[in-house]
Amino acid sequence: MFETNVFCTEMITFAKIRNLNAYSITSLHKKLQTMNAYVFPGQGSQFPGMGKALYESNETAKALFEQANEILGFRITDIMFNGTEEELKQTNVTQPAIFILSVVLAKTMPAFKPDMVAGHSLGEFSALVAADCLDFADALRLVAARANAMQKACEVTPSTMAAVLNLADDIIEKICAETEGVVVAANYNCPGQVVISGEVPAVTTACESLKAAGAKRALLLPVGGAFHSPLMEPARQELQAAIESTPFREPICAIYQNVCAMGIRDAATIKQNLIAQLTAPVKWTQSVQAMIADGATNFVEIGPGKVLQGLIVKIDKTAVVSGVN
Repeated sequence: MFETNVFCTEMITFAKIRNLNAYSITSLHKKLQTMNAYVFPGQGSQFPGMGKALYESNETAKALFEQANEILGFRITDIMFNGTEEELKQTNVTQPAIFILSVVLAKTMPAFKPDMVAGHSLGEFSALVAADCLDFADALRLVAARANAMQKACEVTPSTMAAVLNLADDIIEKICAETEGVVVAANYNCPGQVVISGEVPAVTTACESLKAAGAKRALLLPVGGAFHSPLMEPARQELQAAIESTPFREPICAIYQNVCAMGIRDAATIKQNLIAQLTAPVKWTQSVQAMIADGATNFVEIGPGKVLQGLIVKIDKTAVVSGVN
């Protein structure tokens, strides 16, 4: 009797499989695969002492840190390992420091083999190195140039950013468009969390309108510039020449870029999207959703902090997340 039941079960299973079309089989195969998405954090994840233990315990890491010191022309490791929070907040330190640690962590991971990568704003440079699209040295020079260009752009016009919680994206976009002055949606971090960016008076006015429209909070952030807004146009122009003159390779896996929230492999397209990134919004929610739709089963955040892990879980509560920091 037991053998008969097993035979019947197997026949039913076979019949079900025969009825699957090609698309269903492909979808089933994707679900059965393990696909690792590695993600890299952006500005704000820094902390005093970052990278020190890795420097002291790993010769490969130590060599990369020392290479970074030489490229930058100052010992950024002294600030990373022993500096204060205030010293780490300097733009010309913060961005390279986060990039360096993120890449060193990826380079020293055993059997690092990404199926897809993405980075939040600055983190996109780390993702490009991890995917072998950019050399470490070339990317670090671009990150340093980016930080300096953004700092100069911040000094042209008084500008800021604000976090908006629990309000629909389209309402935020509509209110920004109706507000006098420059203010735009800059970071789509997760459902219910959008950051707006622009001129100080425009952002302040928009915050009041957003709260009146039902936002749980619309809170000014302690930043000195309107990142990912039209006010970064001078920085975009300055960085464009540097990016265009830097060699890019086809990555070993798709990189889901902030500008388009799609997996890109073409080096020329990656370059253009990276140039556009400074003035375009960070579509992080859409990028994570696209990675999940394309088969991502595990998300690993590589770099300081756990910000992206928290955002990913808010985007998809079923996502499996972990971190290497």
